[in-house]
Amino acid sequence: MRGLALTTILTIEDDERIRRLVTLALKEEGWDVDEAATGEQALELFADQGKTHDVVLIDIMLPGIDGFAVCRSIRKASDVPIIMVTARADTHDVVAGLEAGADDYLTKPFAGKELSARIRAMLRRARSPEASSLDRISVGELEISPDEGIVLKEGEELHLTKTEFKLLVELSSQPGKIFSREVLLERVWGYDYFGDGRLVDVHIRRLRTKVEQDSANPRYVVTCRGLGYKLVP
Repeated sequence: MRGLALTTILTIEDDERIRRLVTLALKEEGWDVDEAATGEQALELFADQGKTHDVVLIDIMLPGIDGFAVCRSIRKASDVPIIMVTARADTHDVVAGLEAGADDYLTKPFAGKELSARIRAMLRRARSPEASSLDRISVGELEISPDEGIVLKEGEELHLTKTEFKLLVELSSQPGKIFSREVLLERVWGYDYFGDGRLVDVHIRRLRTKVEQDSANPRYVVTCRGLGYKLVP
């Protein structure tokens, strides 16, 4: 299946050989590609008002500004889907990348088909309308409007990434129900067979910093040890 029309991917990779291979794989899918060899160059491209990027791929190990800093900078300005690329699958790099604001990660070496599958899943999530069948949900001081893409806390709008918002909407669709990591991966990220439970755990932590008064002692998004997470009604 060919990529969606007018889709542009920004790929940030200092290794020219890898960057060219990734670009060729993405263009084979029918996507437009912008390349950057450094974090500084990537931020200039992303800030170009005449260009819109639908997904950003960021290699962690970059000369100058590293991938974590690039991710944090982009995330401050946009909720564009971000995939971090790392040469190591250890917990520190993966969690640090997700904490910086990435939605997903890939470990080198990876197959072009896997990269394309991740990107297609992200594009489906980013472009699919929210389920308007859900009415506005009130949970304590939170008001969640699934069809409007808005979350209010004590009347003030919260800035959630698309992944954080979809995660909260999924939990709020059935308050009190326990959702396993596997179910949340399938429903929020759009896949399960190559997903990683750390995606769910880190995004739950990020979500708590925004919706909870005390993220260390959550009132709303509660962990059910060994089972998953639930939204307390």
